[in-house]
Formats: sequence, structure tokens, C-alpha cells
Amino acid sequence: MIYSLRGKVLEIQPTSCVIECNGVGYLVGISLQTSNKIKLNENIFIYIQQIIREDANLLFGFNTLLEKEMFNLLISVNGVGAVSTLILLSTFSLQEIASGIQSGNSGLIQKAKGIGTKTAERIIVDLRDKVQKFGLSEENISTFADNKIKEESLSALEVLGIPKKMSEKIADRILKENPLLTTEDLVKQILKKI
Repeated sequence: MIYSLRGKVLEIQPTSCVIECNGVGYLVGISLQTSNKIKLNENIFIYIQQIIREDANLLFGFNTLLEKEMFNLLISVNGVGAVSTLILLSTFSLQEIASGIQSGNSGLIQKAKGIGTKTAERIIVDLRDKVQKFGLSEENISTFADNKIKEESLSALEVLGIPKKMSEKIADRILKENPLLTTEDLVKQILKKI
């Protein structure tokens, strides 16, 4: 199993690169996070996850071990492939993905191309207890939870015909005073203050 590569970057695409090691060029799939940290014709060290299938022997490269760990967690979820995982890692930082998973924010995860509602929910259920190490503070988690509750509340109020701009300012004030409100309680409090 290939664990890492050290060599010269011969080609860079947004989602792949070719690394030459001792005269052999390896095609490696990468996220935009990793792509942004490597330069053409420079020597690099990159962590590798090798995936062997019946029809292919694939290499995926990561600038950090944490990114590799997140990749492996995500592909362990039934129905989540390596390409979808690279798109997710290219769309969000590791902290954003972990915060979205821990706060149950499936809407955030679905913003990555190719990830639907059921897959996002499966990711949340399977990985909620496994992503603590990705630099999360309680503050980040509660901010994501607040945003989800706020978005749900504003959507409910829009259905009732109340403009989002009007209710958003009130929601921000209420959540500042009491961040532990449920969606239902927040809607009630906003309605009282309109």
C-alpha cells in the first residue's frame, strides 16, 4: 500500500496532479485545498490513500494527515464515493464539514455537488461522533446550530408572508439573548415582536 509520495510536480489540474518519483509519474486525485498548496515543477511530500478496485488502482493525495483522515471517514459512509468526497473537501474546510456534521446541518453538506438529502443525512448519522478532532470549538458548533434554527424559522415566517429582511434582524437579536431556542420558540418570539 502506498502511504506517501515525495517527488516533483509534473502537472497540476484543479482535481489532480502528476508527481514524478524516481522516474515514475503517479496520477493523484486531489482536493482544491491540496491543489492550492502545490506548485508546478517543485518537489513536494504528499500523503496518499490508495484505493484498489477491480477496474482501477486509484491514488488520492492530501497535504495534511487530517485531510486524509476526513477523506477516509467520508468514504466509509455507504453511498459516498471518492469523487464526491473530493468535491466536499474542495467545497468546505475540514472545520466546516465537521461543524456541519456535528450540528446536523444536512443543508450545508448538500451544497457540495453530487450529495443529496439521503446521503447528507447518512453522513451525519454515521460520522457525528467521529469528527471531534477536526478543531471544533463549542462556539463553532452552536453557531451552526443557531444558523440552522434561524434559517428554518425565517423560512416558516416567509410561508406566513413575513419578509425575510424584517424577521432576520429580530431573529438575530433574540438569538443573541437566548441562543438555546428551538425553531418553534424562535418563530413565536419573532411573531410577538413584529
